[in-house]
Amino acid sequence: MDNSIKVVLPALSRNEALARSIIAFFAVELNPTIDELGDIKTAVSEAVTNCIVHGYPDGKQGEIEIYAEICGEVLHIEISDNGIGISDIEAARRPFFTTSDGEERSGMGFTIMETFMDSLLVENRSPSGLKVTMEKSLRRKL
Repeated sequence: MDNSIKVVLPALSRNEALARSIIAFFAVELNPTIDELGDIKTAVSEAVTNCIVHGYPDGKQGEIEIYAEICGEVLHIEISDNGIGISDIEAARRPFFTTSDGEERSGMGFTIMETFMDSLLVENRSPSGLKVTMEKSLRRKL
């Protein structure tokens, strides 16, 4: 591991932009392109939004834990909550699947994360919550 960061934020909509910015600034150490940085920010935004909207429904209070590390040319990101988790992760990873009734949700969050990152792992945490692990390989352009 070359460097790491851990941040815990209240699961509030206004903190989505903060989480995205923190990881983007952290990733700058790898000198990513503008497109790579945009991919990372979008994936983090989707993961954090999922925590807020689906992990803590009905306005319940909770936290989002963000851990990132740089190992060589790889940016490793973990975003987790202690919310309600997902009963069927396989179904939730399918495009257009959503558990939100009547809300304008596209059901594309995991698909977007998977498209913009090199790897994506989604797992329920014990005793509750969810953890999303993403990686992106970035060649150092010094």
